[in-house]
Amino acid sequence: MRFNVFKNTVLLFVLVMISCASKVKNKTSEKAETIEQTQMDSAIVVGANQTEIYLPLLKGKRIGIVANQTSVIFKNQAHTSYAHLVDSLVALKVDIKKVFAPEHGFRGQADAGEVVKDGVDTKTNLPIISLYGKNKKPSAEQLKDLDLVVFDIQDVGARFYTYISSLHYVLEACAENNISVLVLDRPNPNGHYVDGPILEMEHKSFVGMHPIPVVHGMTIGEYAQMINGEKWLANGIQCELEVINMKHYNHQKKYSLPIKPSPNLPNDQAINLYPSLCFFEGTNVSAGRGTEMQFQIFGSPFLNPESFDFQFTPKPNFGSKYPKHENKVCYGKDLRNTKALDFLNLEWLIEAYQQTTDKSTFFNPFFSKLAGTETLQQQIKSGLSQAEIKATWKEGLDKFKAMRTPYLIYQ
Repeated sequence: MRFNVFKNTVLLFVLVMISCASKVKNKTSEKAETIEQTQMDSAIVVGANQTEIYLPLLKGKRIGIVANQTSVIFKNQAHTSYAHLVDSLVALKVDIKKVFAPEHGFRGQADAGEVVKDGVDTKTNLPIISLYGKNKKPSAEQLKDLDLVVFDIQDVGARFYTYISSLHYVLEACAENNISVLVLDRPNPNGHYVDGPILEMEHKSFVGMHPIPVVHGMTIGEYAQMINGEKWLANGIQCELEVINMKHYNHQKKYSLPIKPSPNLPNDQAINLYPSLCFFEGTNVSAGRGTEMQFQIFGSPFLNPESFDFQFTPKPNFGSKYPKHENKVCYGKDLRNTKALDFLNLEWLIEAYQQTTDKSTFFNPFFSKLAGTETLQQQIKSGLSQAEIKATWKEGLDKFKAMRTPYLIYQ
């Protein structure tokens, strides 16, 4: 009798435990499903993915597309699977007449600064017209058979990254030829801050066309609206412009680029450090071209190995056929584990200048084009600290932030 009572008690205990475990499991599963659903609901939806909005705008029109390897339609929330925009629109029978390719080419194969040639895309047989080299602006002849131009390029938010210069010339050419432009918006991975000297227009070039800071904190769609709204196009002309906005994006939202925007920006760290390290392109210091650590390291044969314990030797590779200091040992710093920046860092540039063996050969003429001013070079030569230099930027940055406010789509 006692044994039966004991057995029944144990059985009841086991049943209760199973029931509790089942409830816990169900609650855990429900919580996981809720988290997953929340993540899906808040996932960024880029402009190119919103075909239901822009396909009707393309119907019955002759289309030109400004695109490169980043111009894709994503197939999943994680952005790990995708199809190229041009390939997708061709499959949907959109009447695409030609593709315009910016720096690095349509499929993203060319070096920085390398002339991109016209040609034919082997996959779609569409003609490709280069917008890099002598022909940075589409001609009237190249636009004559088009009703609308679609611009879909992943930018990284730095003034000297030339895709926004291509955007300017596309808007200008289309405005002059009464052709509409449709921008499919994408996130700015450096859109969480604004910093740097304002470009002075006497230093205008293809690596800086507008009076903005080095880091402007705007998406490509917002920036297109600013170019148009501020009448920066030739003779103050304005383009008929429409932007397909993103969903669930804001400027503080972290975004990891699923596709390299150019051959020498291989990962998130390089993209984050690029606005700060690109100044080295105007000096005798390498920013890592010719290695697999582009824009995550810096160094030079002219820096003291006793002060800089990291070394590397640039060699020709994909994205850099003729790297600075090719086959020479460079001494510098490894920044691959540096905490992500939310400001423009001048400390590395200042330190390299102070430690170089010959200050007279440190800067080259390209530096003032990158900086957008001769003042920064003079300040560094004069021995000013980062804080002292940045104090001189404040007034210009405050004015810029006020100017850009009407054009911001996302907060």
